[in-house]
Amino acid sequence: MAGRFLPGTEDLMRIRFAVSPLWETLAAVHTLGTPQRRSYHLPWARAVEAHAGSDLAPLRLLLPRPGFVPDFLTPVPEGPVADIADEIARVRATPPEQVDKELRACLLDPRRGLAARVSGPLLADPAATRDRLADLLAACWQRLVRPWWGRVRSLLEDDIVVRSRALAEGGLDRLFADLHPDVRREGEALLVEGPEHTERVLAGEGLVLMPSAFLWPELTPIMAPPWQPALAYPARGVGRLWGEGADPPPGTLARLIGRSRARLLTALDEPATTTALAHAHGLSPAAVSGHLTALRDAGLLETRRVGRRVFYARTPLGQALLNGGSAGGDAGVRP
Repeated sequence: MAGRFLPGTEDLMRIRFAVSPLWETLAAVHTLGTPQRRSYHLPWARAVEAHAGSDLAPLRLLLPRPGFVPDFLTPVPEGPVADIADEIARVRATPPEQVDKELRACLLDPRRGLAARVSGPLLADPAATRDRLADLLAACWQRLVRPWWGRVRSLLEDDIVVRSRALAEGGLDRLFADLHPDVRREGEALLVEGPEHTERVLAGEGLVLMPSAFLWPELTPIMAPPWQPALAYPARGVGRLWGEGADPPPGTLARLIGRSRARLLTALDEPATTTALAHAHGLSPAAVSGHLTALRDAGLLETRRVGRRVFYARTPLGQALLNGGSAGGDAGVRP
């Protein structure tokens, strides 16, 4: 979804960060079924796939790309760190008419062309569907996220520390400068690029920023009333999430693949473009492009296109090299 947040002065003073275990749970379900999002989470995916079960189908049906994802499934946290039981309770408390409205926006989107036999059972009784989905989300939390929540939460909180420092030192311009390539400020407005367009005028509600371990490469704005305006974005350092053990000493890695290539491979804890890496490391874009191509040809990096941008990301082999040779099997994601 694309659009514009139009904050007032009071809203700019009320920007805050939040961590949501329920958001991570739904994002984890989406990641399991989306190859583009799985590559940074392969050890975790292998560990949970056998326990995911076929009952994820109702949730996956509500995760279209493109399309509207019902916001009642992930109510915006009211505090800095939400409690999963409270979040599930908030899902169950959603008024049936709101559930019905959001389910219809998701399931009856003409671009999807879903048959009535597919959408009908979920639309027939919104209250029953809401409660069924709440039960399923609670089960997914237990199977997919809870055993690893400690490391996921640490990653999210580390991101918040970095972003908060950027806000304190450089204001909103510094905060949003590298939040995501599809976010930028234009005057007082915050623009989110994407294939769809909507607008939310903030009226003293503030804006909640939620880092996510499972979201890359996407960016998800929550813009529709009655929910509090929010923006979920990929957390920094996702490439380190499932690795264990110390990285090879820089000198050793440099002797193996060259100093500049070692620096670039090590820097890709989250996907980045050639231009971003060139700026960060004081190299020319042409030199960075050559090094990245060599690393990709060696099977250590892969490329992914997001809109008009090409991102480089470590492959499992590249991550294994940094992890000292572990290929990232189940042992790499012990709770």
